[in-house]
Amino acid sequence: MNEVNPAQLAHYVAWGAFALAFVFGAVGNKTDFCTMGAVSDWVNIGDFNRMRMWLLAIAVAVLGANALQLAGVVNLSKSIYQTPSFTWLSYIVGGFLFGVGMTLGSGCASKTLIRIGAGNLKSVVVFVFLGIAAYMTLRGLFGAFRVDVLEKASLTLPGGQDLPNLMARATGIGKRTWVEILSLVIGGGLLAFVYSSRSFRSNFDYTLGGVITGLVVVGGWYVSGHIGYLAEDPNTLQEAFIATNTGRMESFSFVSPVAFTLEYLMFWTDTTRIITYGIASAAGVIAGSAAYALATRTFRWESFRDAADTGNHMLGGILMGFGGITALGCTIGQGISGFSTLALGSIMTFVAIVAGAASTMKFQYWRMLREA
Repeated sequence: MNEVNPAQLAHYVAWGAFALAFVFGAVGNKTDFCTMGAVSDWVNIGDFNRMRMWLLAIAVAVLGANALQLAGVVNLSKSIYQTPSFTWLSYIVGGFLFGVGMTLGSGCASKTLIRIGAGNLKSVVVFVFLGIAAYMTLRGLFGAFRVDVLEKASLTLPGGQDLPNLMARATGIGKRTWVEILSLVIGGGLLAFVYSSRSFRSNFDYTLGGVITGLVVVGGWYVSGHIGYLAEDPNTLQEAFIATNTGRMESFSFVSPVAFTLEYLMFWTDTTRIITYGIASAAGVIAGSAAYALATRTFRWESFRDAADTGNHMLGGILMGFGGITALGCTIGQGISGFSTLALGSIMTFVAIVAGAASTMKFQYWRMLREA
């Protein structure tokens, strides 16, 4: 693949991302894959099935991504998740605020895209506010606080923050061995837990949603980290990952891609800009969800109930935009893609997101009882 022109590779990467995201959008719509809904079912009615679907996606992604790593197909250390910089406060604060935001906004970033495809106008508003807030956190007003305050609280973990590296340095046993052990223990353990539930096993949609989402993330690593990889870019003579906004290998994440999608639309006539992996993936989710909704005649226009509902969704979008950039990902970006690399920061962010969402739901329930 290294002999292919970088511009041609960019098309392969973008179309590969779009195709995988299209599948995720369609399946996510069909199976009601929703990480916010998973937390809500658990907290409000004690139903853990959709949470198990999320955990199944993580298990599949962990096993698949590390199989690619062990086979030498990709190098997960080239992603943003395994860096030595362990910005623990960013993971906690960003993840928690993202969890709050996805509760107020009726779904995480990926669910927002799925709902747009199904005709939800509320999610269009969330999309816009999420994208603007994300861009402000990347390069604007919110970014100053992120860099000057939150990212100052960090640790440097030599060799990277992934669990195999940390265990290798602690025990003296090779990292490859720990990749094998931890991917099997974590991935296999999650699979065993997920399928220990009879009610989960009895509903095929739960398995479909979890397995396909996990495989889509694995496919994302392959598209970006293998097809789009150049050992030496003929233009720069340096290693490169083609058509990614980070300049590193990427899999699915849906906060910064929303920001870059808005930027691309606003600078449409700038011919130096290209459709990146992230932009193509955001479009693919919407298209896949819309295709399923139209094919099954479930496409429905939906709008706000009242001013309070509008305000909650606007605030939710802002918090998801800020939180997702600060924590380096969303429920898919850190919660599945990042988790698949066994990065400590991704696992911490996953916990923080769940805590933020659960806390917000508990507060909403308390306020509802108080006003009754």
